Order: sequence, then C-alpha cells, then structure tokens
Amino acid sequence: MAKELRIILGIDPGFGRLGWGVIRASGSSLSCLGYGCIETHSTEEFATRLALIDRELALIIEKYNPTDISVEELFFAKNVKTAMQVAHARGVVLLRAVNHCGNIFEYKPNQIKQAITGTGSADKKQIQFMITRILALEKTPKPDDAADALAIAVTHSAYIR
Repeated sequence: MAKELRIILGIDPGFGRLGWGVIRASGSSLSCLGYGCIETHSTEEFATRLALIDRELALIIEKYNPTDISVEELFFAKNVKTAMQVAHARGVVLLRAVNHCGNIFEYKPNQIKQAITGTGSADKKQIQFMITRILALEKTPKPDDAADALAIAVTHSAYIR
C-alpha cells in the first residue's frame, strides 16, 4: 500500500508575530520544508497589519501548496486587547486556510504538547528540543513561534496517520 503524501502547514496564530512551519508527511516519515514568522510592526495601523498577515500567508500557501492546514486554537489571555488582536489575526488565517484547503484542523495547546513530548504540561524548551529531533533539524527553529508552528504541523501528522 502506498503512503499518502501530505504537505502540512502549521500556524501559531499571533498578531505581532505569527509562526508558520511546513512539513512533508508520508506515513511516519516527516521532513521539514520550511518555517518562519510573519511579523507586523506596532507602528502600523490595525487593518494594515491584518492585510500584511493575509498577503504573507497567501505567499506561503502559494509556495508550498499545503494539502492540510493546522492551527493552534486560541487560548484566553489576561490582556483582553491582545486577545482580541490575536483573534482578529486568527480570523484572517482561518479564512485564508479554508479558501485554500476547504477545511482546517485545530488543536488545543495541551494536545500539541502531548503529541510532541508525551505530556500536556511541556514547556517551550521541551517542544523545541523534540521538534528539532523529530524533524532531524541541524538547529533549533527560531523564533519560538516558528518551532511552535512546526509542532502544530507534526501534531496534525500524528492525528491523520
């Protein structure tokens, strides 16, 4: 039986910095195709920042043509203004993802931690260490948002096997 090839884009939603990571999954074989962050500047207007996220995400989707897009579910923050901004950015991501793939896959932070490290209470350093090992990377993906996005993509690959 042939292994189904999937190109998975993982997204760690954010407003100032949105992490993205793309992996190739074929059965249990995983490899990293790319990762990075979309950064917006606090000096720009709110709508301009959202438009930048949309444009940059469109370029990433065009380049890698993912079969699946996975996104971390929003968690509640203490700062309501920040939570609202992230929610708006996440809305841009969800719309772009649905328009490309027809659906998206969402994972809670503890699901991601569990899938990557075996415990739902892992910290960022544990996630980074495991992502570097799982994807056989020469160095730890930086910034943290990019490593988190790769973790989201790897989590999705575990759920679709």
